[in-house]
Amino acid sequence: MRLLVQRVQYADVTVNTKTIGAINHGFLVFVGISDSDTKETVDKMLTKLLNLRIFEDENGKTNLSIRQVSGEILLISQFTLYADCRKGNRPSFINAGAPEAANHLYQYMIKQCRKEIPKTACGEFGADMKVSLLNDGPFTVMLDSEEIF
Repeated sequence: MRLLVQRVQYADVTVNTKTIGAINHGFLVFVGISDSDTKETVDKMLTKLLNLRIFEDENGKTNLSIRQVSGEILLISQFTLYADCRKGNRPSFINAGAPEAANHLYQYMIKQCRKEIPKTACGEFGADMKVSLLNDGPFTVMLDSEEIF
């Protein structure tokens, strides 16, 4: 599982010109799921995400988690995080999870995240989405379950 985490002042996602998810201060998280991912992978990655200390404290140090700043989360499924560009110029996506299984884990992730962060919004799996954001910092972090666990 790969999570591309951006600390944002706000973010929203639209499908067919309709806003389906929006947040203020918090994380915009692009979620890539592979065939080897499980609910246990999701649980571990959520723990890492929710404890990630990249918000500033009173001294300007990145020392606070999303919980400590009462932040919000927008989760967007993005299989392209598993693009393999090693051969040629056209990316291969063979390492991305099969759609049905990936969507199941994405929905599970949304459900679990909402237990911890009540203001969790999401995109629509497999849809053509337009994402707008104001990156705060900018601050962007990649979390990869293959490298973390």
